[in-house]
Amino acid sequence: MADQGLNAQKDPHAQQCLIAQISDPHIKAGGKLSYRQVDTANALRQAISTLNQLAPRPDLVLISGDLVDFGHPSEYATFKQILAELMLPVYLIPGNHDDREHLRAAFPEHRYLFQHRDYLHWVVDDYPVRIVGLDSSVPGKPHGELSDESLQWLDTMLAEHPEKPTLVMVHHHPFVSGIDHMDRQPLKRPDALADVIGKHAQVERVLCGHLHRSIQARFANTLAISCPGVSHQVSLDLTPDGPSSFQLEPPGYLLHQWSATNGMVTHQGFIQRYPGPFPFFDANGLID
Repeated sequence: MADQGLNAQKDPHAQQCLIAQISDPHIKAGGKLSYRQVDTANALRQAISTLNQLAPRPDLVLISGDLVDFGHPSEYATFKQILAELMLPVYLIPGNHDDREHLRAAFPEHRYLFQHRDYLHWVVDDYPVRIVGLDSSVPGKPHGELSDESLQWLDTMLAEHPEKPTLVMVHHHPFVSGIDHMDRQPLKRPDALADVIGKHAQVERVLCGHLHRSIQARFANTLAISCPGVSHQVSLDLTPDGPSSFQLEPPGYLLHQWSATNGMVTHQGFIQRYPGPFPFFDANGLID
């Protein structure tokens, strides 16, 4: 890593900011395949290679949870070794597959992870867009929760800078996705989060992971967006009681582009080699 989320790479008073987001790498140690199918270490390397080659260069990268598969120290060691290839500042939150203390122990240089005593909540003010990371993990459970104390903390943080565009990142989705087995493990009490977010008009997006798909939903007068998975994608099955399954669709990332003129625009890209780009026009006009 060129920067472990310690030093700002962008003037916080600049008029534009480009933020990349990836999610759910689910790293295994010792070359083990996730679900006996997915080489998650190689998938993360490909994602990092893609991010390193983006032009224009993102100002920072967000990883929205499920960094490793079982929360073991050996998995975090593997994750950290691969993440060292990233040439951009990076900020992490935990997901339901993570372990708070093992994550902190693996990344002591990521000082933002120690802002809150009990949770891995944090705020980064070093960029034109303010980033608030929330820890929704519940040890031993697949769903997410934010305690009353956590919501009060969020409310206090958002009230500090109402003039500054802000992204709030939380692993678990606070909306109904329509994918039944994932909607049985969402963020609990989403209305409580919505009550807080709805008080603060500067929140441009609520970013999440967990769903392993790019899904958008209106939430608390803003837009909630889940990031596609780096490792695998949850099957797009909207039938009631659909089985829990995944597919090896192309992994992806999100780019959140903010400018003082245009506000926040979010794009999705794919982590895959494919032909192109090809021109629409030549010297004679539109190519026939």
